[in-house]
Amino acid sequence: MSQTQTETTSADARKFRNVLRQQIESAIREMRRSAGALAFSGLAAGLNVSFGALFMAVALTFSPGFESDLVKQFVLANASAVGFLLVMLGQTELFTAHTTMAWLPVFGGHADLRGLGRLWLVIYVANLVGCALFAGLIALVGPPLSIVDPAAFGALANALLPYSGPTILLSGVVAGWLMGLATWLAAASRDTVGEIVAVWVVTAGIGFAPFHHALLGTTEVLGAMFLGQGVTLAEFGHFLLWTTIGNVVGGTVFVALLNYGQIAYGDTPDEVDVESID
Repeated sequence: MSQTQTETTSADARKFRNVLRQQIESAIREMRRSAGALAFSGLAAGLNVSFGALFMAVALTFSPGFESDLVKQFVLANASAVGFLLVMLGQTELFTAHTTMAWLPVFGGHADLRGLGRLWLVIYVANLVGCALFAGLIALVGPPLSIVDPAAFGALANALLPYSGPTILLSGVVAGWLMGLATWLAAASRDTVGEIVAVWVVTAGIGFAPFHHALLGTTEVLGAMFLGQGVTLAEFGHFLLWTTIGNVVGGTVFVALLNYGQIAYGDTPDEVDVESID
């Protein structure tokens, strides 16, 4: 193996481990922030991710008839991804994104469950408040500006609500998994363009299905409720409970735990001499 190849392989191996180290350090910094700072960051994230719901509703309002379901879901997927991109590039705290990575220092013994619980509670509540405020704003200005038809939010909510708890939970697992992957891939990206592409492609998958996401879905469901689309508080609670559990499981097990395990307990040699293999 040439010196250049050896240096490249070593650099790749180091980066492989550095992503984990970067995520652990980031999570520890967030745990050490004051509750007020976390709350403001979580509020901003809840507001920002809600732009995805707004843009989906605008798309449905301006194009009530798509030529096919495939085209419709493709448009909605890209509209929803805008909100996630605003959150990730803005470095605000979304419960299903950065906070799923907060398990990493717990797994490594650098933080405890109390710190994790505090972080989750503050961010989760702040996110929900942000989403609720944005849904209220949409209800106030959307119809008067003729940019949001109430029926558009009714359609968005109807894509999330009429399912059993276990079905919503499993759908939430996939959404949490994708959000965790978006966070991990953003950290592994070499530049801002790579980060944008990674976040856009992965999070668009949530809106394409659509899979159940606790925060984006909160804006959709509350928006439908505030716009008089027949959504009840009980339906919202059913959605939020099962979706939140699914998102936590998806991000924790399929991203945080598996990625920590493969790096912390795996064997990744810095150098491999291919020429010596017969």
